[in-house]
Amino acid sequence: MLRYDNIEYLYLLLLIPIIILAIIIYSRWQKRSIKKFGDSQLIEQLMQSHSNIRKKIKHILFILSITLLIIGLSNPQIGTKMEEVKREGVDLMIAIDLSYSMMAQDIKPNRLERAKQAISRLIDKLEGDRIGLVVFAGEAYVQLPITTDYSAAKLFLSTVNTSIVPTQGTKIGNAIDLCVNSFDNENAQSKAIIIITDGEAHDEEAISSAKLAQENGIYIHTLGMGLTKGGPIPIYNKYGSTSEFRKDREGNTIITKLNEPMLQEIAQVGMGTYVRANNSKSGLSILFDEINKMEKKEIGTMIFTDYKDRFQIFIGMSLFLLILNIFLLQRKTSWNTNINLYK
Repeated sequence: MLRYDNIEYLYLLLLIPIIILAIIIYSRWQKRSIKKFGDSQLIEQLMQSHSNIRKKIKHILFILSITLLIIGLSNPQIGTKMEEVKREGVDLMIAIDLSYSMMAQDIKPNRLERAKQAISRLIDKLEGDRIGLVVFAGEAYVQLPITTDYSAAKLFLSTVNTSIVPTQGTKIGNAIDLCVNSFDNENAQSKAIIIITDGEAHDEEAISSAKLAQENGIYIHTLGMGLTKGGPIPIYNKYGSTSEFRKDREGNTIITKLNEPMLQEIAQVGMGTYVRANNSKSGLSILFDEINKMEKKEIGTMIFTDYKDRFQIFIGMSLFLLILNIFLLQRKTSWNTNINLYK
């Protein structure tokens, strides 16, 4: 079992593409600057000791050393001892809608980001409960199997965006069915599903799926993301800013509105609670209170109770590559240069 003691440091890995881009831009600028001094063939003869291959190797070593340093700072830990731990809690699956309409900004910063923030705060409140994540649009996928590893849950949650689901739509029924199949039906834990969506598409299968889940003792709660007045669906450019809004075939701006009646019906059939999110509250705290009212039964779970730090390996490898990078010269060795001169 692998975990990270300081998992937040892994966000620094986002700097790696920026560093690579900066190196590429600097190298191109350097080449253009050298060409300004005179004839390219003459400059090449004057710079025979310069090795482009070694220069690229130094860049690669530098990038690898930074990557390993960041991983080391996050302190990877390996589980070395497993024990059965008794816990009391419920099994909870959260299904989050990733259709384009969830990018509407009627709830700030947008529906999806607000939902992710709410889920993150919910995870912070869990004690002994197991949680799993399902993402859906036109199809549903398990993003995180049900687990007590809350750090992993937050890590997987951070990667959620509309681009990870290839088929657009709002198939809530598929999401409910997948959540039901993700539970361990052999244990006697109380089970609940939270569906987070704007429910824009009318999905008849969702009602029958919720009814079937309830017949198996699984409660269905729904959280409506969006306002009844709705909002346009932004299209983001490569820089992450809004360039325009989605339009229909007639060229009119699409306004996505919360389908509140359908979500209320799903919650009613699933013997759960419907809550509507707005700009002042997310609503998940209300659903958490409902989940806490459910019967919590004790169950034994095999988990790792002893972890060993492994940051030393990554820090050591990073320092080794950094030192190697310092001592590796960009110039060719004397025998390489002599070979080139006598060709």
